[in-house]
Amino acid sequence: LPEDAGGYVAYLLEKEPAEKDTTQAEEPDKEEQKEEEQKDDKKKEKKEGTPLVLRALASGAETRFEDATAYLFSKDGRWLVYTASNKDGSADGVFAVTTATGAATPLLTGEGVYTQAALDEAGTQAAFLSNRDDYAADQPAFTLYHWRAGDDAPTALAAEGSPGLPAGWWIGEHGEVAFSKKGTRLFLGTAPRPAPDDTTFVPDDEKVVLDVWSWTDPLLQPMQLEQLEEEKKRTYRAVVHLADRRLVQLADEAVPEVSVGREGEADVALGNANVPYRQEISWDWPRYFDVYLIDVQTGQRRRVLEKVQDSADLSPDARFLTWWDRRALAWRAMPVAGGEAVNLTASIPHAFHNERHDWPYLPDPYGPAGWTAGDDAFLVYDKHDLWAVDPAGSRPPRSLTEGRGRAENLRFRYVKLDPDEQALDPEAPMLLNAFDYATKAEGFYRDRAAGTQPPARLVMMDRRFSTPTKTEDADRLLFTRESFVDFPDLWTAGLDFADARQLSEANPQQADYRWGTVEPVTWTSLDGLPLEGLLYKPDGFDPARKYPLMVYFYEKNADNLHRHHAPAPSRSTINFSFYVSRGYLLFVPDIPYKVGYPGESAVNAVLPGVTMLLQQGFVDAERVGVQGHSWGGYQIAYMVTETNLFRAAEAGAPVSNMTSAYGGIRWGSGMSRMFQYEKSQSRIGGSLWDYPLRYLDNSPLFRADKIETPLLMMHNDDDGAVPWYQGIELFVALRRLGKPVWMLNYNGEPHGLQKYANKKDFAVRMQQFFDHYLKDAPAPVWMQTGVPAVEKGKTLGLESAAPKTAASQ
Repeated sequence: LPEDAGGYVAYLLEKEPAEKDTTQAEEPDKEEQKEEEQKDDKKKEKKEGTPLVLRALASGAETRFEDATAYLFSKDGRWLVYTASNKDGSADGVFAVTTATGAATPLLTGEGVYTQAALDEAGTQAAFLSNRDDYAADQPAFTLYHWRAGDDAPTALAAEGSPGLPAGWWIGEHGEVAFSKKGTRLFLGTAPRPAPDDTTFVPDDEKVVLDVWSWTDPLLQPMQLEQLEEEKKRTYRAVVHLADRRLVQLADEAVPEVSVGREGEADVALGNANVPYRQEISWDWPRYFDVYLIDVQTGQRRRVLEKVQDSADLSPDARFLTWWDRRALAWRAMPVAGGEAVNLTASIPHAFHNERHDWPYLPDPYGPAGWTAGDDAFLVYDKHDLWAVDPAGSRPPRSLTEGRGRAENLRFRYVKLDPDEQALDPEAPMLLNAFDYATKAEGFYRDRAAGTQPPARLVMMDRRFSTPTKTEDADRLLFTRESFVDFPDLWTAGLDFADARQLSEANPQQADYRWGTVEPVTWTSLDGLPLEGLLYKPDGFDPARKYPLMVYFYEKNADNLHRHHAPAPSRSTINFSFYVSRGYLLFVPDIPYKVGYPGESAVNAVLPGVTMLLQQGFVDAERVGVQGHSWGGYQIAYMVTETNLFRAAEAGAPVSNMTSAYGGIRWGSGMSRMFQYEKSQSRIGGSLWDYPLRYLDNSPLFRADKIETPLLMMHNDDDGAVPWYQGIELFVALRRLGKPVWMLNYNGEPHGLQKYANKKDFAVRMQQFFDHYLKDAPAPVWMQTGVPAVEKGKTLGLESAAPKTAASQ
């Protein structure tokens, strides 16, 4: 659909599947075939287009354009531009369609590749890349073309060898082409011309295939391989000033990421470069950057910040540079035109960093809310309120919410209703999302940045709201509202929320099923900290009865009191509403961490929480289970070496041996796992050589002999986050020790399950596992005797095992 018009819709049809050839072809000579394939690779195989359909929604009339590969509308819907291609080149080209008539005008045609078509904001200019004029070459080079509505033909603006393009560089086929906001500039991607592929034929048995790992590599070899295709397509941003058709290179290998201020119209660009610090990605976190300001007219750059542990941003009018100073725990700003950096929050007597931060790196900020018009004020959050700070450092900071958030233990956050808004009008009404830290209630307030009155309450309730969206031409909001019981249906309301009404009833069948309730609970950790958590109870809960209890945790979840959990199989965890509807209590505790002692921290938080519930009298102390995945799975594996409180445990993808995991690879990204232990979630706080005993003490494997709890694990062989040998290490240890343990490996699945059938299977097996231990249900075959490899694919072993007779025993 056009962004600002609703009269048309365009869509591509899929290519019809080819009929299967059932004739017996003569087997070709394999070496001759490979030689021919390598010759054909000299020219990249062209993409074949499919039919593009333009439909006028008022009349239903459709116009069809054959062999289209990509397309886009102008914002006002007057133009539809598409590229086309077929095998013999007869359809190749770029075409502009007048939507009112359906007439297609060829902008450029001829055999070749046409890509990266773009239109400007006004819909009067188009641009694209094509290698038509060089298509016969072994490595055809692309040219950037520019067309204005009314022109007979497009103009070639830039190509290999153009002034301003670095020597040995060319126009990058994969670099996005885009106009600046007002259409005065055209951005493109350039890159060093790659060396031609070596087409010398080498028989398979003579090929050498290896990876060379070097200590000098900026990125580890697995990370390089993971990013290989992306790196082959990497381009560096350049700009053509359309007034004089002058090309200026902005980015390069040293500063690869560049953004231009004022939506491409500013004369200054920002570069955040982590190139000098790429090795440190393996063990440090967050990443470091050098920050550059770049002259868009000349391409000249100057480094203004060195090795800051956060990327920087330009203000909307590109007058100031802002960043989070992690060491000072403060927001800073610097005038782009030159001058000293200003600490924007030094005079405010409240913290602007996350005060619950318990990781081994310096804290993140609560975040920025944006700017007021004209770069007059930078808006930032503390835990409760919204502040306006002067980027020049002349005026004192001011609480836009007049301190009401802190006074009432609320959290205010600005709701941006206009997606195109670059800066906030201080005189306009401002919608704020509000969250009550104590009750977990949520709602909305109205305020004005220029006003001095505290925010006015519009609605607060024991519900969770989505971020509202606003109609462009009317004062109506659309949002969802939910609780554990209430499905997140669509609601609409005016800007004051006074006339809210429900639009959808998407889950009426819930009324036919048992559900449950949820309530907040509090207790004290073993090391004296006040803690929060959630307790879910079944329908018809009777405090005089004894219920089986499931425990689930991952970091902190108490603020999710009003989150809805539709019953469905999960990628890796139990489903809350499903277990509660089947008569389980469910306890979800928050866990604060002490750096260096993540396992002990979990024990200190979870066990007294369970004990607190046991003391209430409605939990069966002999029927308590625990489940978690990844970080939660690790903590469960650790906890069962310390306690026999749990009758059964499921630990998904657990790290069992921190010493071997520390030196492992996160295969999904190719990154070393070192950073995770030294600075990130595993919270050890240093290297294996700094704290060898911490790594040993926090590794369940070295105390596997203490485990008495039956343990189920899921750890898949394509896990890119936690190497599956971590699960193997714990499994073979417990098997060697004669402990009841099972491990589920869904072949080819990653860290969390993706295939629906596997999600459902895992949900069933967890239910069977916990029902057996916590409800005395019969054990299924897979738990009783396993599923031998010879039976793989023949049976899942989900059926109940035959009861043992005296003779069989």
